[in-house]
Amino acid sequence: MIPDFSQASWTKSTRSQQTTDQCVELAGVGGYTAVRDSKDPEGPKLILEGRVWQRLRHQIKAGVFDQG
Repeated sequence: MIPDFSQASWTKSTRSQQTTDQCVELAGVGGYTAVRDSKDPEGPKLILEGRVWQRLRHQIKAGVFDQG
């Protein structure tokens, strides 16, 4: 069962630019990590199980999804 993120403590990604409103926020609850757009906190959230989040995080840091 996916946990309830309604009371989660959200943290702005350190990779988000401080001078723009293009920010990603993260929250962890019960072994899951949720990702949301800070401009739309009530909008959709990407919710990932712990191992899946760790794999995606590793791929992002390794530049797997970089374009250009």
